Amino acid sequence: MSLTIRQQLRGARAMLGWTQQQLATRAGISLPSIKRLERGDGALAIRLDTLQKLQTAFEKAGIEFLDPNGGGPGVRLRH
Repeated sequence: MSLTIRQQLRGARAMLGWTQQQLATRAGISLPSIKRLERGDGALAIRLDTLQKLQTAFEKAGIEFLDPNGGGPGVRLRH
């Protein structure tokens, strides 16, 4: 079973030990947005710029997003 974007976000946040508030602050997006993104199993509605802000915040903190064709999708801490 491949990871969803929600699972990647929660996993990356857990690896860093960040709260939802810390992620919101570091990514420059609202806490309610983080809560909405991490909640539920339905379709994920996210703006591309919001997704980019999240990815940038995680990558600056040492998270690497794995390519679906390279054994992923997934996340790991950069070596």
